Amino acid sequence: MARAPLRDWRICGSLPAHNIKAMDIYKPLVALLAIVNPIGVVPFFIHFTQTFTKEQRQHTIRVSAFSAFVVIAVSAVAGLKVIEFFSITLPSFQVGGGTLLLISSLQMLNAQPAEARQTDVSEGSSKVDAGASIAVVPLTIPLLTGPATISTMVIYAEKTRHWWELAVLVGYGVVVGLVTYAVFSASGRIARVLGQTGISIMTRLMGLILAALAVELLADGLVKLFPVLATHLSS
Repeated sequence: MARAPLRDWRICGSLPAHNIKAMDIYKPLVALLAIVNPIGVVPFFIHFTQTFTKEQRQHTIRVSAFSAFVVIAVSAVAGLKVIEFFSITLPSFQVGGGTLLLISSLQMLNAQPAEARQTDVSEGSSKVDAGASIAVVPLTIPLLTGPATISTMVIYAEKTRHWWELAVLVGYGVVVGLVTYAVFSASGRIARVLGQTGISIMTRLMGLILAALAVELLADGLVKLFPVLATHLSS
């Protein structure tokens, strides 16, 4: 009910209602691509796999891409059930998730992967030295996907009203997996063309987009928690 005035304003404006709906349904994909940002993880992928054979590198790429899809799909399908189990209200989760996205965006504005910690590179290097797989940890979790990705999927899953909308969210996981596969497969060429400076610029641009989406989610969650804010904003 709270969104009705906004819907009326949009219909009366210059953009048709069906275009607004189309843009809304693409927001999760934009957010996912900004958070996952495979291009920003390319330097880590190259560092971790520099001693790998071609077969080992291809196996790592396949496992990482599939694991990213699984994290996104499971978060979209089962994330709401988890927070319901812990009796967490959606507005509270939305404010928490929006805050987490904002923190991640600030990290990206400093040219760092959204989900990375300073110890992830050293932990990954140790696993490589020990002969362990780095495809899932730390390459997929947390460098590609993590709490911010999961929070985003849960928040947008709550906004779905039909089964096909939830299927679209799962489909976005497929898109992210394919993009990850393509970027990692072309990591050498990307590193040569963009260089560290180009990759940093791309990461900062994605961070700026993510910051805008985070503020929107935060505002929506705060209005649900404190309806008086909506009254003041509309007056």
